[in-house]
Amino acid sequence: MIVLTGATAAWTQDWPQWRGPNRDDKDPGFTAPKTWPQQPTVKWKVTVGEADATPALVGGKLFVFSRQDDYEVIQCMDAANGMTLWSNRYEVLAPTGPAGGHAGPRSSPTVADGKVVTLGVRGTLSCLEADSGKLLWRKDDIRGWPGFFTSMSPLVVDGICIAQLGGKTNGAVVAYDLASGEEKWKWSGDGTAYASPVVMTVGDTKLIVTQTDKHLIALTLAEGKLAWEIPYIGKGMGAGNYDTPIIDGQTLIYTGLGRGTIATKLSKEGDTIVAAGLWTNMDNSPKFCSPVLKDGFLYGLAAGGKFYCIDATTGKTAWTEANGSRGDFGSIVDAGSVLIALTPQSELIVFQPSDKEFNEVASLKVADTPTYAQPLLSGNRLFVEDQDSVALLTLE
Repeated sequence: MIVLTGATAAWTQDWPQWRGPNRDDKDPGFTAPKTWPQQPTVKWKVTVGEADATPALVGGKLFVFSRQDDYEVIQCMDAANGMTLWSNRYEVLAPTGPAGGHAGPRSSPTVADGKVVTLGVRGTLSCLEADSGKLLWRKDDIRGWPGFFTSMSPLVVDGICIAQLGGKTNGAVVAYDLASGEEKWKWSGDGTAYASPVVMTVGDTKLIVTQTDKHLIALTLAEGKLAWEIPYIGKGMGAGNYDTPIIDGQTLIYTGLGRGTIATKLSKEGDTIVAAGLWTNMDNSPKFCSPVLKDGFLYGLAAGGKFYCIDATTGKTAWTEANGSRGDFGSIVDAGSVLIALTPQSELIVFQPSDKEFNEVASLKVADTPTYAQPLLSGNRLFVEDQDSVALLTLE
């Protein structure tokens, strides 16, 4: 299905990968309306297949990763009107067991250096030309996946593609040359989890920081050597390492179900990376929501569905929403003057960044079926992916 009502093509902010340009869920180009509408305007809506993966937006092109029948499909669409410019597909079995209710990909496309990289639910890593959709290379030699299948989004830095592949018994963080697909290094010290990696620079060393099955680790980008690790795994039903770490200068902030939120400072002494614990906050534990850091405060959605705010300097809880009950899922984007969250109930929640209290500005219904992908913002435009469709909405 495709519905068109016309749209202009002025994009103020690219969103090339999971959590945006710097993997921190910050969108300074968003323009908040003076008066929030009761409902957004649908400019176009296109059926794309099953997916939980957040699309990527680069240069007026929207890259969508989904499942159609027996295939995983990467589509490049004109962001202004939803028309498909190219698509590439490959046949793959859907998830089974408890994860079977989410048949589509969960990993977001990554667009960099004229290429787009995707990771399928059973670990198929693909790299295509962003302009044409031509397949450059595809990897599926590391068999296996974590218990609920893959959700890690590939990271590209300095011409290197980083992916966490395999399962609990054969997990590996692997670096490939983006242009050729040649393996540069592989670290296989732990099983694979669900969180996506980030880049952190300590001294003169670039590190890849990610959560594995049982640890939080930092690997050197140049060689893939283990520079630092700490045992870390969530506790309780559905426990696992899901959330993307937050980098704030030399401070590393990470979260997990039953583990609360932890801040650690990394520094370099000679050739060694050393860590100093700063604080631990056990008041709120997110499960499937990576917090966002804004103006010295962390904003998150705890398991059980309440928003919260933590002072990132002291680790003290500033506030917890009194009456929230939004479930274990959700995402939060720093949209400049406001924070914008999206829950699986397709409820877009706008609230003020404040260390005093939770102050909701607006609540909008943005889809008719569940929304597990993050909202993608650009100007006054909003891309929303629901159970089987992608829509462009405007907030006028």
